Amino acid sequence: MERPTSHGVYEILAQWDREAGVWVAESEDVPGLVAEADSPNVLAQKLRTLIPELLELNGVPSDRTARFHVRYQHEDSDVLAF
Repeated sequence: MERPTSHGVYEILAQWDREAGVWVAESEDVPGLVAEADSPNVLAQKLRTLIPELLELNGVPSDRTARFHVRYQHEDSDVLAF
């Protein structure tokens, strides 16, 4: 059975996929979680549905509440001519 991190929150990392043009979320705290969306708001909506479903599939009792925290990471680089 998976449990939230020590402070009671499931940690999610969302990274910007420049090639696909979407945010991709994954978590070691929620086995099987992989979600993508074109905006952070849409991604958060998806996570509100996916996290409870995946937790239940992983044996976490469904009669409780869970909190999650998403850390959005966007790195960009380019070549500049001046």
